[in-house]
Amino acid sequence: MAKEKPAQPQLDLIESDTEDTDRGDHSRSPLLPTRHESDLFVCDILDAVPKADMASMEHPIFSLSTKPDLNIRKYQHGNVFVEVAPSVRGMATVHDRDILIYCISQTIAALNQGRPVAQTVRMKAWDFLVATNRMTNGEAYEGLKSALERLAGTRISTNVATGGQEVFENFGLIEGSKIVRATRDGRMQEVEIKLADWVFNAIQAKEVLTLHRDYFRLRKPLERRMYELARKHCGQQPSWAISFEILQKKCGSTSTSREFRRLVKTIVKQDEEHHHFPDYAIDIQDENVVFTNRRSAKFKNKAIAAAGASTGEPKIDADCFAKARKAAPGYDVQGLFHEWVSWWRDSGSPELKSPNAAFLAFCKKRHERAPLSKR
Repeated sequence: MAKEKPAQPQLDLIESDTEDTDRGDHSRSPLLPTRHESDLFVCDILDAVPKADMASMEHPIFSLSTKPDLNIRKYQHGNVFVEVAPSVRGMATVHDRDILIYCISQTIAALNQGRPVAQTVRMKAWDFLVATNRMTNGEAYEGLKSALERLAGTRISTNVATGGQEVFENFGLIEGSKIVRATRDGRMQEVEIKLADWVFNAIQAKEVLTLHRDYFRLRKPLERRMYELARKHCGQQPSWAISFEILQKKCGSTSTSREFRRLVKTIVKQDEEHHHFPDYAIDIQDENVVFTNRRSAKFKNKAIAAAGASTGEPKIDADCFAKARKAAPGYDVQGLFHEWVSWWRDSGSPELKSPNAAFLAFCKKRHERAPLSKR
């Protein structure tokens, strides 16, 4: 009997770079185009904002490669271990994970509306393709079928707890799937997916996090994985830093350390040019990769400092704004910054030996004259 060949992923459908390939084209947007803008998240999809379970956001369960990955992965971090074994069709990929995200999102939406939920989820294939920003041609449906096969074939052994339960057994990412309804030419229309126990436990315990909708527009698997980690660990905090070594371990990257650094630096450079990375800005400081919440004051202060440098204004370090808040409690330090720049220009734009010290002195004097905290 001939040996079955691994199914090839539908690379043209997801348009993503592999972990170990970089096209080097920085002129195009790093984000995929929005393919279904008029129909995206309609009807019952509208309330089902993208959500993922925290356990698989924390640990490297999915392959970053868009080529068939037949290697067994072992991951150990502290007391947690995860072993991932692929089938002959290859390990489930980061893009295959979209199916789980869709199922989790729909089930959580039903829970929030007080509707009954079950471990078996029925979905329309077209709805899934639209919601995850994929094409809806014949090859897309074949890609969905291949993804379901990889999800069912990939086996996990772990002691990760979901819903307060530790699992010490081997199980699949999904228990199985079947086509409920198909067109005359055999194209799937409706699919039933039975979620694994650990996924359903996480849903019932609501151990899930909301993802930015642009997650489905990220081209590179590594970008998606980095976003998941930032969403899990940084969350709503101002920033989160992680070393290259631990980041590579948590991403599940099989690249060399040198190549992994190059790939991350490329993503950082593209984010500096396009600001495309959802929710967080990425930077490299010493040996750490730093994710800064775009809604935080720290990010806004950094943006003001960068804008000032580009327009010939005195350059203020981002950390100086935090000190300015202490020097002038109650004041809008961003407003004070613009007022200080106007004063500096009206004074003939004199050379400043220490712009940070000069700005802090301005803030202190303003507070001394009119201390808002004592009003």
